[in-house]
Amino acid sequence: MFEDKERKRILNEIILGYRKVISERYDYKNLKTRSDLPKSYSEERSIIFKDYFLDYMYPLVDKREILNEAFESMDNYIKHPEKLLRILIDSSTILLKYGRYLPKILNAGIKALKAFRRTSKFEEILVNQAMLLEYEAPYSKVEIGKLIRAISKKDIKKYMKNIRKLFEIMRDSELVSKILKIVDYIIKIMKNNPNIYSKKEVNGLEIGQEIIIAGDALFKELNKKEQLEIFKFIITMEREILGIPLRHK
Repeated sequence: MFEDKERKRILNEIILGYRKVISERYDYKNLKTRSDLPKSYSEERSIIFKDYFLDYMYPLVDKREILNEAFESMDNYIKHPEKLLRILIDSSTILLKYGRYLPKILNAGIKALKAFRRTSKFEEILVNQAMLLEYEAPYSKVEIGKLIRAISKKDIKKYMKNIRKLFEIMRDSELVSKILKIVDYIIKIMKNNPNIYSKKEVNGLEIGQEIIIAGDALFKELNKKEQLEIFKFIITMEREILGIPLRHK
């Protein structure tokens, strides 16, 4: 019991410390000094990205608990996407509109949520390192850096792979638009069948939808070239935070 409380306390401090690293790194005043800053990455765009990282990927403890609860209720569908597909089988409107591409679109949405879920567990790895190295809270930017450098290359590569996967899907605006239409339809079906689907399941999917909507805003109103430039810029930033040499792309 004591260990659980101690672990939670350290997790809270890790979250606060890592949020400071993210907040400073994605502050537009700091980004303006970079020579690789894309022209389309305006101050307004930087706020959208920074808020996405802080509100969804590395949120404060209270919101994190809400997100974790939502994902627990969605786990059954994330692990078994065919169950979501079954909900849509009787919808002639959806089938006519997307036809044989429906499984692919739905699978992309599941992949985005899976990647998001895995990246949100990154702090747990940092907690393990903090306890192993017996670092005392609060954690400064320097200490967070030391904890990151102590993480195994295997875990770092897994984390970076999920970051790439998440943003690769999010920058495909056309695909994300289709995902959101399908998820919206699934939510409506669930709400119309309360005897089959619980409020917890509906709420979980609605939060998943909220995450994808917020992700869609990251690259919204940008052309393909601008989207790719910003995607590469963000991946470079994340690699720098993790201490991954850029030649290992």
